[in-house]
Amino acid sequence: MRKFLLLFLSLIFSLCLSAQTKLSLDEAVSIALQRNPALIKSKNNIESYKSSLRSAYGDLIPSLGANGSWNWSKTTDAGGTQTDYFGNIVQIPASEYDSRSYSLSAGGGVTLFDGLSNWANISQKDNQLESAKYSLEKLKQDIVLQTTDLFYSALNEAELLKVRQDNLQYNQKLFETIQERNRLGAVALADVYAQQVQLGNAQLLLIQQQNVFENAKSSLLNYLALDVLEEYDFVNPLPADKIIETSSYMQGFGDIQDMVNQAFINRLDYKSQNLNYESSLNGITIARGGIFPSLTGSYGFSTSATRPSDLFDRKVWSFGLNLRLPIFSNFNTDNAIQFAEVQAQNTKEDLSALERQIKIEVKQGYLDLVAAQKGLEVSQENVKSAEENRRVNNERYSLGSGTILDVLQSDRDYTQAQQDNINAKFLFYRLRDRLLNYLGKLEYNKFE
Repeated sequence: MRKFLLLFLSLIFSLCLSAQTKLSLDEAVSIALQRNPALIKSKNNIESYKSSLRSAYGDLIPSLGANGSWNWSKTTDAGGTQTDYFGNIVQIPASEYDSRSYSLSAGGGVTLFDGLSNWANISQKDNQLESAKYSLEKLKQDIVLQTTDLFYSALNEAELLKVRQDNLQYNQKLFETIQERNRLGAVALADVYAQQVQLGNAQLLLIQQQNVFENAKSSLLNYLALDVLEEYDFVNPLPADKIIETSSYMQGFGDIQDMVNQAFINRLDYKSQNLNYESSLNGITIARGGIFPSLTGSYGFSTSATRPSDLFDRKVWSFGLNLRLPIFSNFNTDNAIQFAEVQAQNTKEDLSALERQIKIEVKQGYLDLVAAQKGLEVSQENVKSAEENRRVNNERYSLGSGTILDVLQSDRDYTQAQQDNINAKFLFYRLRDRLLNYLGKLEYNKFE
């Protein structure tokens, strides 16, 4: 019965693998950068910032508009009588009057001075556009990190699944060996029962790990907006060596202060926040423009006639200047200035908070990576030790000098060591990518 169950499970896994579509990490990141809803919305928002900047420049340009009109009226009078100044009754005949008029006009205005508010508005809109671009690029880095993290999680669970499959095969083979030795009278029946329990646990743990892997895979596919019902084979981009030389991956990481300085130079969100602060200072200049006089100019041209052919016989040209002196604005200007100054102070505080956050992220990210490096090195040694211990206990048990309990425990220790090593390996790579993101060095251009 157990042989049949093992064969059945192996058949299921082999069928799943045969129907899978290969998906590499680079392909996954490329798909994420194409389909991520937040990224698509951010790209759309960039166009609105460009339009706002274009509108700000447009405030410096004279405006121009044209207007044309045509009017027609018809007056019909049935006639009657009317008394003149001398008291005589005058007969008024019926009449009908038809009139038409045509007119054309063009004109506009220009702001000559408004306290430099228009120039500050251009600078503000330009800063907002550049800030939005930096935020967009930072979002791309975050998407790369999130995709990589989910991809590594799926690979992690896939390798753990392989460990469970190998462990099931090992326990099935060991169970058959113990059964045969019990039939020959070499081991007690209790050993058969003990290994039977171990085999059953191995089967259960394999099924549970399969579920965990499917959940990790679904999370990745859902993030990529792919069909979660389709089978994918995730191509492992990491080296297949059992022993990973972590020192090569630690190059570029060292002095924490130097890494913090690099982060301040490279972090796109920090650049974006700096521009937001500059934009808030522009807002103060715009608000203070209400204190100064404003000077605007106007110009126009018009013509009118009763017939289209006579339209330009009479032309009217007009030019004018309008000077506005603000004397008292019911404290509205003061309120606008105060609001802009508070906004600038809050933005500056956000910038300071981000600086502190960057320092914490870089420091903690580096310390976590160093700890992960050490954990990976230890786990690799533990796998070799546990593997050798299991081999020794198997040989001792075969020679009759060991117990089944020692064999079962050494097998559990070896399986746990493998799992710890796999978890430590992927944790190291994930923390390395996270630190690169903290430093603003995570690449994304090659995936677009």
